[in-house]
Amino acid sequence: MSSLPPEDDRTVMPSARAAAGAAAPEAAQGGSTAALPPGTKLGEFEIVKVVGIGGFGIVYLAYDHSLQRKIALKEYMPSTLAERSSQSHVSVKSERLADTFQAGMRSFINEARLLAQFDHPSLLKVYRFWEDNGTAYMAMPFYEGLTLTQTLRARDTPPDEAWLKTLLAPLLDALETIHIEQCFHRDIAPDNILMLADDRPLLLDFGAARRAIGGIAQAFTVILKPGYAPIEQYADVATMQQGAWTDIYALASVVHFAITGKPPAPSVARMISDPQVPLAQSAAGRYSDAFLRVIDRALAVKPEERPQSVAELRSLLGLRSSSQRQQAAAEQAPPKQPTTPPTPPMPIKPAAPVRESPGKTEVERPRSPLTRMAAMGAVLVLLVAAGSFFVVTRDSAPKPPTGPVATAPADSKPPASATAAPATAPPEPAPPRLPVAQAVDPMEAIDQVFQARNRDHAVTVSLEKPQVRIGKDRLRFSIRSSKPGYVYLLMVGTDRSHFWLLFPNSIDRNNSVSAAKPLALPRPNWRMDASGPPGTNQFIAIVSESPRDFSAAGLKPNEPFAEFPLSAVVNPETVGSGMAPVFAGKADCKGGRDAACPESYGAAMFSIEEIVAQ
Repeated sequence: MSSLPPEDDRTVMPSARAAAGAAAPEAAQGGSTAALPPGTKLGEFEIVKVVGIGGFGIVYLAYDHSLQRKIALKEYMPSTLAERSSQSHVSVKSERLADTFQAGMRSFINEARLLAQFDHPSLLKVYRFWEDNGTAYMAMPFYEGLTLTQTLRARDTPPDEAWLKTLLAPLLDALETIHIEQCFHRDIAPDNILMLADDRPLLLDFGAARRAIGGIAQAFTVILKPGYAPIEQYADVATMQQGAWTDIYALASVVHFAITGKPPAPSVARMISDPQVPLAQSAAGRYSDAFLRVIDRALAVKPEERPQSVAELRSLLGLRSSSQRQQAAAEQAPPKQPTTPPTPPMPIKPAAPVRESPGKTEVERPRSPLTRMAAMGAVLVLLVAAGSFFVVTRDSAPKPPTGPVATAPADSKPPASATAAPATAPPEPAPPRLPVAQAVDPMEAIDQVFQARNRDHAVTVSLEKPQVRIGKDRLRFSIRSSKPGYVYLLMVGTDRSHFWLLFPNSIDRNNSVSAAKPLALPRPNWRMDASGPPGTNQFIAIVSESPRDFSAAGLKPNEPFAEFPLSAVVNPETVGSGMAPVFAGKADCKGGRDAACPESYGAAMFSIEEIVAQ
């Protein structure tokens, strides 16, 4: 197995073939690195052979006589700073390098201590670490496999979307594990991911990873991998803070490499004139458009334009966390005793409300996806949101709604179904007259709304639960804006064939929000319960300094919410250059106000997945 380049300090584990018969690197046989010879004993560990040499360390295959197992042993040995003064002892080459050597060794120990805290199947595990012979060591499991780079190059064609999602799921879990502790990898690349025999990806040691401890200066300049390092890793300034979004960029770069065979253009080259062709264009047709757009978003040059957390990225990709996958597997496992299998959820057509009065019963004309609204003075609304059903209810003793809401007497009983329309029912308001009818992809429309946002107007969304159980959980989230304004909540449902304006609605019309003050939705006087079918719903929260008018998009009321008709919207040419996308609405400056009426808006995208609860 060839030695590592001198600037590389990652832990490399050999493939089974290399472990069985490859000779030790030539650099291990002598020279300034002077690797420990086979048979050397370090406590209970005995060196078997060298498996890799990097700029800051040497990795050995060793045998643990105490537990009788093979391990990987990594020795801190910076070749430019130190040399072996005896068979085992390490000394700095000159006194002026002593401080740098000690700073590097502290970093080595800190990283080992950090890795020892975590226990995740896709994170490198450290059994123990210690100092001896003037240097430091860490003992780890001996993994066998190929790097992701080697795995991809061995393939005849790029991997498909399903394979990439299978790769991403455990890596996202591993990153989330370390991010919770405010630790960031900062060195994710295909060469730093090992593919084990069970196809499980393993993140090798951090290299440049540092725990977020303020005030500690590192003596080594972080070695960056062009194409995988985001722009904030090139500058140590407050405005370029590193965080979860830093690892998200690098992981998206790995996906880019898997799809195209090369990493993205270096982030520093993308700052002035971005030569990067979005994957949504270069890989169109080979992967779903939604998947490519998420990866493109994760590759945004500006940190604030990327997903800000692993949970957000996972949700956008429609992936489940490890605990969620385990729960789903347990729910899908056959029962120990035979039982009648449950009836799978079927698409539900909402029943039309019935109004009962003395001597007659009126059946209203069905309004898809309207819900029945009744029961003890409460308003019950079942929203069929593009294949996703939300039960929206008004709590007991609410204040009267500010707009018209379909209600029923407290003693009325909702019917199971109805088909006839009432002769006296008021006509449904007609949508605005549109210049040209044109079919629209709602996911593309919602992405256009997001891309046209004002990036200086920050909007963030915090989810109570990114995944909710049908029939058990409520949907709750809060929206925060850097500027005061008006909130509009849009949603595309799971079947991608309906597009809704959920808020403001006829139950809750007060959509104003203060700067930096969270707006929790739904408010206490109404709620949204997950009611299936299973799938992922895509939301976008718009915050506009001015009220917005959505009539140009043909918005049609469907109490208590409203729906955009995707088959009849204005021709894009009528929108005009420089104006907001039609589904973002237009600033409504009516009322004779003298104040400015900004057209721009901030926006944040998020997803909530509904799963079947057994």
